Amino acid sequence: MSHSTLVDTPTQAFDYNEFDTYVMHTYGRFPIAIEKGQGCRLWDTEGREYLDFVAGIATCTLGHAHPALMETVTQQIQKLHHVSNFYYIPEQGALAKWIVQHSCADSVFFCNSGAEANEAAIKLVRKYAHTVLDFLEQPVILTAKASFHGRTLATITATGQPKYQKDFEPLMPGFVYVPYNDIRAVENAIADLDEGNSRVAAIMLEPLQGEGGVRPGDLEYFLRLRKICDENDILLVFDEVQVGVGRSGKLWGYEHLGVEPDIFTSAKGLAGGIPIGAMMCKRFCDVLSPGTHASTFGGNPFVTAAALTVLETIEKENILQNVQARGEQLRTRLRAIAQKYPTLFTEVRGWGLINGIELQQDIELTSLDIVKAAMEEGLLLAPAGPKVLRFVPPLIVSEAEVEQAAEILEKVLEKMS
Repeated sequence: MSHSTLVDTPTQAFDYNEFDTYVMHTYGRFPIAIEKGQGCRLWDTEGREYLDFVAGIATCTLGHAHPALMETVTQQIQKLHHVSNFYYIPEQGALAKWIVQHSCADSVFFCNSGAEANEAAIKLVRKYAHTVLDFLEQPVILTAKASFHGRTLATITATGQPKYQKDFEPLMPGFVYVPYNDIRAVENAIADLDEGNSRVAAIMLEPLQGEGGVRPGDLEYFLRLRKICDENDILLVFDEVQVGVGRSGKLWGYEHLGVEPDIFTSAKGLAGGIPIGAMMCKRFCDVLSPGTHASTFGGNPFVTAAALTVLETIEKENILQNVQARGEQLRTRLRAIAQKYPTLFTEVRGWGLINGIELQQDIELTSLDIVKAAMEEGLLLAPAGPKVLRFVPPLIVSEAEVEQAAEILEKVLEKMS
């Protein structure tokens, strides 16, 4: 393996068999155990170094062991880490204010994950349909095929991929799937449902589909979608769990599309790897009231202090400019690689630092094959389906690190070809 070594050596070998004895087998894990990180680098328990272009699946916004985040969490854990939402939490209020002042939202609900944020959005849509649009007895949410919205029963139902739903039936009612970036399909679904006992209450989409293959939304599609929603009293909901918080090169993914959602969600990168979720909405659809939704851990002092530091650091250190520059650099390098290996790849696509390179459908090689080979050379990548290789490094990634990642990928492909 092509790795450099940490100065300090590991004190005890990691026992993979013991881990598998006690932890449920809900993940197909790669055979490395990560022990520590710094910036865009990770080291395993054997002291081997990796260039991290996974970032906890688009989550470690500021990389690993960022000084600002370390200082905040150290101070906050010594001060106060958790109290109930029975009480006002100053850190929570400060974070909500920052988000509102830097987005189209008017209010924020905090929870613990992307799935929970999307659950909150689904509940908000249904309550709005029943209490404001009281003629909607059976509200339906349109979602996209190849989407991904979470692992709870409601969010796997919202997810337009049968592989995530298998063996978990009966699924939640109230969801209909349409192809992504296909406005005619949306119009037909609305018309078909209007003829029955159901009505479309909301359209829930990712501005860029992440797990669905790193597929950006079309500008004209989303502009038309906003108009359709306005004309038909339909809420427009954006799942920004993966693409938000600067990942796209803008603070929020919707800024790429020239439209504002009525509701949008965030999680992954919001606190840089500390668990948090958030559901934001505009004032007119803010219909949740005390007792209708809650979260024990949601918005506690520890995580909201961390999230505020992440957002303020993005702003203070002009990280969005780095995301834009490094994203363009990465796509340029990936396009050159795709041109060099035309029998392997079809296209490169993405925004900012969420990018994918798609493999030819008629070859046996899969994205997972390349992920495993790259790992052997010290580069961590993630698949986005069987035929798309995903690149989501920390937003602080340097020009030299992007170049190094491209060079490692070229070395891997040269060996594989």
